[in-house]
Amino acid sequence: MTKYSLLAFFVFFACQCIAQNAQVAIIIDDIGYRKTDSETLALPGNITFAVLPHTPFGKVIAEQAHQSNKDVIIHVPMESTSGKALGPGALTAQMDETEIRHTLTLALEEIPFAVGINNHMGSKLTTLYSPMAWTMRFLKEKELIFIDSVTTRGSKARSLAKQFDVPNLSRRVFLDNQLDQHYIRQQFNELIYYAKKNKRVVAIAHPHPETMQALQTLIPELAKHNIDLVNISALLPTKPSVLSKVAAED
Repeated sequence: MTKYSLLAFFVFFACQCIAQNAQVAIIIDDIGYRKTDSETLALPGNITFAVLPHTPFGKVIAEQAHQSNKDVIIHVPMESTSGKALGPGALTAQMDETEIRHTLTLALEEIPFAVGINNHMGSKLTTLYSPMAWTMRFLKEKELIFIDSVTTRGSKARSLAKQFDVPNLSRRVFLDNQLDQHYIRQQFNELIYYAKKNKRVVAIAHPHPETMQALQTLIPELAKHNIDLVNISALLPTKPSVLSKVAAED
């Protein structure tokens, strides 16, 4: 190792040791069916937009978010145990690999700048090996990420994402399962707690008026706790820097 590469190594190591703020990503799910979903664009900070495919307003809102340098993911409907209607672009247990790939391809053609997908419902599909393996193979080929909304404890999604080397994360906190200001604040406080404890946390909310009102007030509080609101892709592990490669090769 030359003295220059040794210096590069220590610079890299020192940079890694500098304390960094905790980071959270807040995903707004279910965007696309209502014109009022565009109000999510007014939220402060790096909100991540999870857009339902083939919906009346989804593509337009996705394009506006993308132009504002926000991450957009496709909120892919997946079969649930409840049998609820899934809407267009859904993946079901009856599909074979060709059908799943075709459905995902159409969604990606509509929103080609999406950085990945997360599941809308999916309490049944995410527990099944083959459909999730086919999904992860597709994501790997397209260099996309997967975020597990964790609608069931039996989800196989993340383990299969890891098996197929697909960058992945999972939801830790749902912010608005109850449309009550006190409840949303309580959940937001939980998000802050987990961020301080784990450094990287994913939360999911929805474009309800009550949620939008609460988040306008709550999001600025993150900075008071030295927590950064980041795009979802920023939470994923970064590739080794050039400096570390230089040090390793000598």
